[in-house]
Amino acid sequence: MHQTTDRAYDALAETLAGQGVDVLAVETRLRAQEVETPSWGYGNSGTRFKVFAQPGVPRDPFEKFEDAAQVHKLTGITPAVAIHIPWDKVDDYGSLRQHAADLGLRIGAVNPNLFQEEAYKLGSVCNPAAAVRRQATDHLLECVEIAKATGSTDLSLWFADGTNYPGQDSIIERRDRMRECLAEMHAALAPGMRMLLEYKFYEPAFYHTDLADWGTALAMCQKLGDRAHVLVDLGHHPQGTNVEQIVALLLDEARLGGFHFNNRKYGDDDLIVGSVNPFELFLIYVELTGEAAARQQMSIAYMIDQSHNIEAKIEAMLLSVLNLQEAYAKALLVDRAALAEARQAGDVLGAHRALLAAYATDVRPLCAKVRTDLGAAVDPIAAFRASGYQERVAAKRVGGRQASWT
Repeated sequence: MHQTTDRAYDALAETLAGQGVDVLAVETRLRAQEVETPSWGYGNSGTRFKVFAQPGVPRDPFEKFEDAAQVHKLTGITPAVAIHIPWDKVDDYGSLRQHAADLGLRIGAVNPNLFQEEAYKLGSVCNPAAAVRRQATDHLLECVEIAKATGSTDLSLWFADGTNYPGQDSIIERRDRMRECLAEMHAALAPGMRMLLEYKFYEPAFYHTDLADWGTALAMCQKLGDRAHVLVDLGHHPQGTNVEQIVALLLDEARLGGFHFNNRKYGDDDLIVGSVNPFELFLIYVELTGEAAARQQMSIAYMIDQSHNIEAKIEAMLLSVLNLQEAYAKALLVDRAALAEARQAGDVLGAHRALLAAYATDVRPLCAKVRTDLGAAVDPIAAFRASGYQERVAAKRVGGRQASWT
């Protein structure tokens, strides 16, 4: 590390040790942290009004993985990349898997697309037409086979299914249709594979959404079987929702499958995680590092799902990872003994201050130390800007069609 960073780390480590923190144990857990970046986060994106193109944006999944490799190189904790089908469809998934491995990466969750076909106007797996439900189910089964070919163990499912007007369709019948389609997919999963059900309370269906909240998703998972788990997207809640409470409850039910990390101010904004409400992110990690998580010993997928519309793609991804790393580090510094003692004594402010003390800690020197231990960068964004990578790919990736969600 740089001398200034070395001194800052030494001072922090000494302070933490004086507080009884096992600094080496914290560093060990931070080095083991993994965050999955999304292939679509490296492509062009925008709003319903405009998609903004940027120089050097990848033109195919192979180039997306090259950009993702830069994020892993500079942070040390992003070895997996989620793919979206058909946005990342290729003729040979073995070649894509090998390309990822050559870059020091692996393929993460496979995300089926069940919202962009004309046939899905009235829904996909909930559609009243049997032929459309068959089309949607066949796509889900196709993605299971893609997961097998790429070595992926997770299939991340989000449905735009719902209705726009009262009376448009039967809410219960739609639920039954979804369960029937997903049961066929659940039965097709290979050993060790999981399906992660993501919920969203509105948009694009404005009267009711078929998987509207964590309870609806949990109930569906419980009906489907042990390999169905709930995925929490931080932007998919009504204003004021206590997301950390949802996390705690899903942990206690042993059904928390993973996250789509992002942030919101109003709706499903897909902003950089930790950019608007970093305290909420910290509190989520407090639950993830608490007793319920330790008791369940669950495999949780930590995935980013963001739309970098106006900011530089790779730099935005780097900042997202840094925010996740720092939130996790702060949660690991919570004095659990003092917290438990205050709770038992009914010391409301004492318990709250135990969290505030950890949250107020500047963990950046600690995280920089961990990154250097992993062979990554002290300051990933500064290192990326100095590398010239963006200028090189902008000059190289001329011609062809840039990747985009449209």
